[in-house]
Amino acid sequence: MFGTLASGELETARLRRDLGFSCGGIRMEGENMVPQGGDGEGEQVNETVPFQIQQHPFEQTQKLVVGYALTPKKKKSFLQPKLEVLARRKGICFVPIDLNRPLSEQGPFDIVLHKLLGKEWQDVIEDYQKKHQEVTVLDPPGAIQRIHNRQSMLQGLADLNLSDCSVAKPLWIDGTAKSHQLFLAYDRRSLAELDPPLVLQEFVNHGGVMFKVFVVGDTIKVVRRFSLPNISNCEKAKVDGVFQFPRVSSAAASVDNADLDPSVAELPPKPFLEALAKELRILLGLRLFNIDMIREHGSKNVFYVIDINYFPGYAKMPDYEQVFVDFFHDMAQAKQKKRHCK
Repeated sequence: MFGTLASGELETARLRRDLGFSCGGIRMEGENMVPQGGDGEGEQVNETVPFQIQQHPFEQTQKLVVGYALTPKKKKSFLQPKLEVLARRKGICFVPIDLNRPLSEQGPFDIVLHKLLGKEWQDVIEDYQKKHQEVTVLDPPGAIQRIHNRQSMLQGLADLNLSDCSVAKPLWIDGTAKSHQLFLAYDRRSLAELDPPLVLQEFVNHGGVMFKVFVVGDTIKVVRRFSLPNISNCEKAKVDGVFQFPRVSSAAASVDNADLDPSVAELPPKPFLEALAKELRILLGLRLFNIDMIREHGSKNVFYVIDINYFPGYAKMPDYEQVFVDFFHDMAQAKQKKRHCK
């Protein structure tokens, strides 16, 4: 499905992984994606009432200091009161990083959690990594930069196989609304109406439902979202030009209460998702990301990955607070074991 068009050049790349799927854009046969042993999704907490902050004595002394460098928008959405309270009960403390001071003079930190753009910050965090190898950086800036470019994100993952009807996206993901724009080009000539550089993806009918697969370390969670509607061959023949789609993956686009065909709404198989997430963790070098994927309409186990995002809007993921607390807590325990082994 995936084709890339960047600065007027087309590139092809192929990947045949040992897990048994064929990434023809990235087309994957779910039944073949069964790992030899899954780690599971970890404990899940189901809340039936709104969370309320209550006074609670700390169960443990402070174990883990997480320094964070986030945009104001990301801080507001991620550092919710519930997350901070649950974290403190496990001895996890979030400390803001002062961007006006040298990073090496701050802390000490056990983990640096960041999502800032720009070459200056990338240089700062890379230099910090070299000097403080005992600190876990989530995630390495070089790996993050790779998926900010949709062309390099997909290199090694897809065969070029464009049809006449294609989805066009901006090449660069820079956090702006423009970088998430989607256009449907009904013919090749209409591409001249769009501003390059672009990435082209073959349009695949998928029943109007997309699956957002959130990955936090070894834990995965999946939510459904409304997506682009199916397009018939008759419609393709009658229409030309470019059509801009609204953004489709917001939390407001949830399909949980919609009356959908079960074959469309059924979640991808858990073993398949575990194997895919594990493979991408290794390939991308990331631990915090999400995968946007669709199921080909009329099929049961043919899926396409259409986008990958670093440190996405985790507030849209059910029970994200508990997932992150467990993730950080496991890191603290692993560090303690490592110290005892020395």
